[in-house]
Amino acid sequence: MKLPRRAIFATAALVAFAIAPAWAQPAKFPDRMIRIVVPFAAGGGVDSMARLLASQLTPRLGVAVIVENRAGANGMLGGKAVQTAPADGYTLLFSAATHVLAKQVMSNASYDPQTDFAPVARVGEAPLMLVISPQLEPRKLGEVLNAAKQQPDKWSAAIPAAGAPSHLATLLMAKQGNVKLTYVAYKGTQPALVDVAGGHVQLLLDSIISVHPLAKSGKVRPIAITSSKRSPLAPDVPTAQESGFPELTYASWYGIWAPKDTPADRVKLLNAAINSAVAELAKSGALVNLGIEPVAQDSVQFKQFIATYVAQSAELLKGAGFKPE
Repeated sequence: MKLPRRAIFATAALVAFAIAPAWAQPAKFPDRMIRIVVPFAAGGGVDSMARLLASQLTPRLGVAVIVENRAGANGMLGGKAVQTAPADGYTLLFSAATHVLAKQVMSNASYDPQTDFAPVARVGEAPLMLVISPQLEPRKLGEVLNAAKQQPDKWSAAIPAAGAPSHLATLLMAKQGNVKLTYVAYKGTQPALVDVAGGHVQLLLDSIISVHPLAKSGKVRPIAITSSKRSPLAPDVPTAQESGFPELTYASWYGIWAPKDTPADRVKLLNAAINSAVAELAKSGALVNLGIEPVAQDSVQFKQFIATYVAQSAELLKGAGFKPE
């Protein structure tokens, strides 16, 4: 039986498509392992959240999603590893709010977080908790700030990292309380907490997951948290709003970035998978132990959030006379 000329052409086209080389076919994404770089040591709050998220992304994306810790240089080492990675969606950065202020707090920042990365998703935020040395008398936020106002030479605040939410929230608290504090720089929360517990530094305002264990044990005294509602981790600790400071609300937050120029369709796919994973983690109660509230934003909303956050933070740092180090 002789085929019509049109049928011959159609059959030939189908055969040609079937035997076309791999590079001519639309590439499936993802089709191999995805690496999430955490620019801090294993075991901290950022690392814990990243690993929870990776466990949920693996079944959603159909490929292995692993976490790699690249600590050093105040987060810049891990950030640089992602910035210079291929812009294909297979290497991602999971970090905290500190990441976006690199240009504002470091005089020699090797990249610009706002222009050298593609925001993918903001995944959660956590309130901060103010703790003081247990040897001190104040029990309420107003009492702490009044004591610091009356004797400024006897009150100092620990700052675990320049530009971190802890730093910015402490500046905001001092501004709203009209208090001049002495700021003591530390390399991380743990050494700062040790000094607060020992009475060498009087107060620390840092993420609730970082300070809650020592507060619960009585080694430091919890005073207030910076969220609009009390935390399930510490339901007996009042909010700053309840304590008479309605504008003292601040949160540490966490997000995921890809190298700039990562294809928009891949960013969109990753964003959808991440938002789904976060929703499941929230539903299961896994975020409660980290003190994290889930956040769901698309990549455009995340980019806009970053721009606003950086502008407000830069103004706060400038007002406090902070100079990049």
